[in-house]
Amino acid sequence: MKNWPEFDHNGDLPVGIHEATLDEVLQHFGTETVQRRLIGQRLERIYRLASETGQVARFVVFGSFVTAKPDPGDVDIFMLMEDSFDSNQVGSEAAIIFDHLAVQNLEGASVFWIRRLAAIDGDQEALEHWQIKRDKTRRGIVEVINDDSERSGV
Repeated sequence: MKNWPEFDHNGDLPVGIHEATLDEVLQHFGTETVQRRLIGQRLERIYRLASETGQVARFVVFGSFVTAKPDPGDVDIFMLMEDSFDSNQVGSEAAIIFDHLAVQNLEGASVFWIRRLAAIDGDQEALEHWQIKRDKTRRGIVEVINDDSERSGV
C-alpha cells in the first residue's frame, strides 16, 4: 500500500504529482466520512467509465477530495486522452463524463479533458498545471495509475 506524505499547513498534499492506484486513492481519501465515501464511489465510477474507452493516457484527481478537508463538495478530475479519442463515439453511459456540465449535475464531479495533441508543452506540463490553485499557490495532485509497475517515482 502507498505511503502517503503528510498534508501541509493548508491541508493540501505537498506540491508534486503523487502516483497511486485507484484502490490506494480510495483507501486514503474515500473512507473517513460519509461524504468522502460517496465522492469516492463517484470517482470509482468515472474512472471505470473512462478506462472502458481504452483512450485514457493520464488520469488526475485534484481539488478538495485529495486534501484533509473532512467533507469535500465534489471530486475534480483531469484526463489526458489519446489523440484518436472521439467523445462522439463514446457509448451512452460513458458519454456523460465527457460533458462537463452534465457530469457536474448528474455525477457531482468536475471533469476536464483534452487530447494529448492539445497539450502544447507535453503531457507532464499539462498535468502540472492542475497543481495551481485559484489563489495561484500550488498544491499536490494525484495521478491514478493502473498498478505498481507504472510508478515513475515522480
